[in-house]
Formats: sequence, C-alpha cells, structure tokens
Amino acid sequence: MYDMQTRKQALALVGQGRSLNSVSKETGISRAAIRAWQTRIEPLVRTGEPCPRCRDAPGPPGDPQAYAYLLGLYLGDGCISAHRRGVYVLRIACSNSWPGLIDACETAMRSLRPDNSVFRVKAQGYVAVACASKHWPCLFPQHGPGKKHERPIALADWQRQIVDAHPWEFIRGLIHSDGCRITNWTTRVIGGERKRYEYPRYFFTNKSEDIRKLFTDALDAVGVAWAQTNAYNLSVARRASVALMDAHVGPKY
Repeated sequence: MYDMQTRKQALALVGQGRSLNSVSKETGISRAAIRAWQTRIEPLVRTGEPCPRCRDAPGPPGDPQAYAYLLGLYLGDGCISAHRRGVYVLRIACSNSWPGLIDACETAMRSLRPDNSVFRVKAQGYVAVACASKHWPCLFPQHGPGKKHERPIALADWQRQIVDAHPWEFIRGLIHSDGCRITNWTTRVIGGERKRYEYPRYFFTNKSEDIRKLFTDALDAVGVAWAQTNAYNLSVARRASVALMDAHVGPKY
C-alpha cells in the first residue's frame, strides 16, 4: 500500500513527460499501479499555475524578455510534440559546443513554466532541453504539423507586442539557434607589404522565408544593416552593425 503523497509524487513525475518505465525504476512502484492511479487520482495532482493565455482575460507571459528569447530559440531549433493526456513537450536542441546556451535555454523555460520540471536529454552532439506542459501550444501558436519551413509562420498580435518591446532578446534567441558569429579574413597591401586583415560578421540561416523575415524585421527595428547572401542565408557585416550585435548578442558560449 502507498500513501496519497507517494502516489501524487509518482504521478507528478509522469506529468513531466516521463515514461511509466522510468518512473517505475526511479520509485520502485510497478507500472501497473502507476497506470491505475492515473485514472483514479490524477485530477488531484497540481499541474502548475494557469497559463496566462488560458485565463478569462488572456495576458502575456510573466517574463516577456525570457519569452522573446525562447521564441527565437523555438523558431530556430525547437519543436513541440504531443505526449499523452493533453500534455505537450517543448524541446530545444542545443549543441554541446555551447554550454552557456544550454543553461540560458533552461533558465528561460523555467521562467515561463516555474511549476513544471525542465530536463536535459543527451543525444549525439547535442542536448535537448525539454519541458512538459499542457500549455505550450497556447504559448507558441506557431506549433503545427510538418516542418516550419513548409507551412506559414506568423506572430500573433500579443507575440508581436513582446518582440517589439524586446527585439534584442528575440534576435539573440534566433542567433543562438540558427546563427553564428565568425571571423572572416582577407589580405591587403599596406606600405607595400601584404598583410592579413580580419573582421567579424554574423550569419543567420533558416529555410523558412517567414522566419527570415521575422529576423530581418527585428534587425531593421534596432538599426542593424543586413544582406542576403544566398537563398537561406543572411549576413550582418558592416562595422557599426556588428558592433551593435556584439553589444546585445555576442558570440555563443
């Protein structure tokens, strides 16, 4: 026999998106028992604070800066998948090369859903930062079937207001997902001697025309000059614009 607190704790782990098998191994409780509890007492388990978009008067997320950053990450390297019993899992793929990015992604997720657990799933070459919640489709209405570049992507009015108020956080999220800061080089003849000359620039690459437009609109809003270098690639190379990007975005870390 298990007391009610033990049962609720096991169901809370399942509510985070964990499989019955993993919860069973961690708690020592049989999968059959946990499955039975789901139908008998799961409604008693607290699943977090109400979603700000599901209230009678829908409002913005509690931390709009974190939301703008996570929105950029989601549009670049994120996906939302249905789990079970109305729960969805948001996953952001972050390269192992950038541990600071992984931490920043986790911090943003925790800020938006403080009552839901955020976990990391290791894969070949990257870490998927993930969180289970019934409300990710409310917070990211761009969620839908198929790949993002194969369907229209547009911001809702309330999302547009957040991006307009926090454009740099949105840009930083997009760069951290599908962008980079690199150092190019060329040679120049100075005083009769050919010397190597280095200069930094930013790149952003995404197959979705809509997402690229969201990126360039945000750059235009903050006065950053950009150029399209090929079908999917955008570049920021002018010295003043690179300096602005360095001040507000910087290289991945």
